[in-house]
Amino acid sequence: MGKQNKINMPGAFGGLMRYDEEFRSRFMISPVHVIGFIIGIVVLIIALNLFFPVG
Repeated sequence: MGKQNKINMPGAFGGLMRYDEEFRSRFMISPVHVIGFIIGIVVLIIALNLFFPVG
């Protein structure tokens, strides 16, 4: 077998990319707020099912 002509290219940014520096949004929502919002929706759905049962 002959020698293979392989070229090893370095990975992009070498694993040093910081995603928070790449894009800034107007709306910065913390994970705590997202979890609270989801819990609020679940509570709202349960309350609506209790007060307004379907058929």
